[in-house]
Amino acid sequence: MAITLGELAVRFGLELAGDPGEAIDGVAPLGAAGPGKLAFCTGPRYRKQLAATRATAVVLPRELAADCPVAALISENPYASFARLAAGLHPPAPVKSGVAAGAQIAESATVAESAWIGPCAIIGAGVVIGERCSIGPNCVVEDGARLGDDCRLQAGVTICHDVAIGARCVFKPGAVIGSDGFGFAPDVDGYVKVPQLGSVRLGNDVDVGANTTIDRGTMEDTVIGDGVKLDNQVQVGHNCRIGAHTVVAGCVGISGSSIIGSRCMIGGAVGIVGHLEIGDGVIVTGFSMVTQSLPGPGIYSSGLPAIESATWRRTVARLHRLAREKKS
Repeated sequence: MAITLGELAVRFGLELAGDPGEAIDGVAPLGAAGPGKLAFCTGPRYRKQLAATRATAVVLPRELAADCPVAALISENPYASFARLAAGLHPPAPVKSGVAAGAQIAESATVAESAWIGPCAIIGAGVVIGERCSIGPNCVVEDGARLGDDCRLQAGVTICHDVAIGARCVFKPGAVIGSDGFGFAPDVDGYVKVPQLGSVRLGNDVDVGANTTIDRGTMEDTVIGDGVKLDNQVQVGHNCRIGAHTVVAGCVGISGSSIIGSRCMIGGAVGIVGHLEIGDGVIVTGFSMVTQSLPGPGIYSSGLPAIESATWRRTVARLHRLAREKKS
């Protein structure tokens, strides 16, 4: 369904430079967009693509408005504005209500009439499913778990027993929330499993990526704050706490009992050792190893970028020589 630029500008609070009657029916990349499409441009590096664009309109910062050959929606934060516009132009399909064939729902579970329980999903005893939730095929929601309104579980998600989830949370395929934390006490004959007696509590508007796992606490809960976004294949250990609106990129490992503040940005493949604290507003760049607490705010990095193998071997040899010289 097409929407005029004038309607979009009013609805999303943007300044329009151009014909308010022009119609938009979707979004597309700046270099590939054609008539009827909305694109976005975030900065001067895309000036060449902007000059050649065939889009009907472009979302951009004010400093590029004069260079735009088509209608412009001017924003202080073009990327965020484009995200809202794209969501408005391409809304998710509404949740259908009902229970699909093969789904199993315990008698003591409470499932809102507006919710959808997909094929072969299993809903355990005492579970509470809020309004307009969508539980995808082959999902498992174990005994005592609670989901707030408008949550969406895609295929194959597991919500373990007694986990508490806020409203409007999204879980991508294969996510596991509330599995046992990695707790084993060493003994003379090997290791003794430490019971994981806590749970997991998620706030509102949390997004959990595919095959991401969040372990339940040992005696206290693992806590994920409002608006946290976890990418694919992230591991959150037991007893961790992640503050509101923090984003964590793919393949990050967060060891148990770590505390991460609000509005942090953790880059891909970062490793965080346990029992440390990262303050609010901290940015950790990709492939870093965090081995001590980091006060916030600030930007932190570690590790070396890939270099030619022979150069790397020489560098490592020099480091070993330095260590030997220091001992002597």
